[in-house]
Amino acid sequence: MQDTLLSVTDLAVEFETYGGTVQAVRGVSFDVHAGKTLAIVGESGCGKSVTVQSIMGLIPVPPGRITNGTAMLRGTNILGQKTINGQDIRGDQIGMIFQDPMTSLNPTMNIGSQIAETLIVHRGYSKRQAFNRAIELLEMSKIPEAAKRAKQYPFEFSGGMLQRAMIAMAIACEPDILIADEPTTALDVTIQAQILDLLGDLQRDNGMAIILITHDLGVVARMADEVVVMYAGQIVEQGSVDDIFYHSAHPYTLGLRAAMPTNDPNSSNYLTPIEGSPPDLFNPPAGCGYCPRCPQAMQICAQQPPALQTLNAEGIKHASRCWLQHPDSPAAAAAAASGAADD
Repeated sequence: MQDTLLSVTDLAVEFETYGGTVQAVRGVSFDVHAGKTLAIVGESGCGKSVTVQSIMGLIPVPPGRITNGTAMLRGTNILGQKTINGQDIRGDQIGMIFQDPMTSLNPTMNIGSQIAETLIVHRGYSKRQAFNRAIELLEMSKIPEAAKRAKQYPFEFSGGMLQRAMIAMAIACEPDILIADEPTTALDVTIQAQILDLLGDLQRDNGMAIILITHDLGVVARMADEVVVMYAGQIVEQGSVDDIFYHSAHPYTLGLRAAMPTNDPNSSNYLTPIEGSPPDLFNPPAGCGYCPRCPQAMQICAQQPPALQTLNAEGIKHASRCWLQHPDSPAAAAAAASGAADD
């Protein structure tokens, strides 16, 4: 039995704007297991970052509000909470690497002091103890000449070094869960590989769980154990990384895979884009959000929202939110008939 650190159930988040209410996250549920990596995948605006920010208590209220759901961290609901049994949640039990390190660090403080501040606040270290530990954390993050670099300011660091400094800050208190929001954005491929290797090494050494937010399926294939695919504020498919890549069920997941570049000489030289745009979340569609872009859409897809259909009975649950997987759909009936004929 896997140790479930965090269990999110039916999370819903809205934002009040001058144009109306944006239903940014609509009934999201997933589990995070100790020592494992959960990747949350989807195009920009699908609700990935809002989901984890609401768990961390980083949604500004107003205009945002959590309208439904729970996030159980070792059995305690942390939505709307800052502490559990006197311990801080943010920075202490859950760490976060923010999307843009260029704007996430204070330009008026040196790097070492910014990392040390976390230890002073959450662990009660003295300034000297905290700064010495900050140097050790920079060394763990594979930054050369860490003692010298700790006294430098963010403008003196490259993009890759800033990302490493953000990782050092996030792991300072040895959190149970590390949230990495697009940790390889704007980095060249060599630095991306180094950052991913670093996260993998830290996970093995500390046994922490990682929630990886990305739109890069190459990063997912390399890092993830489990995958959640989001579209229009909902989970449309979830399962193990092998399920998502080798047994994709939802048309959106298939579309994402088809749009990936490949080195296979037998494949087409052209990428296959997903035509159209995501739905307006001011007024979400009555049926499936992906229906207008789906090449396999049926009449019912535009009329009724599909439920999350479980596709396997053992191991990590593989599920798809699509009418094609409903037991009564023509596709499911054809697949069942084909399986019976093979038997």
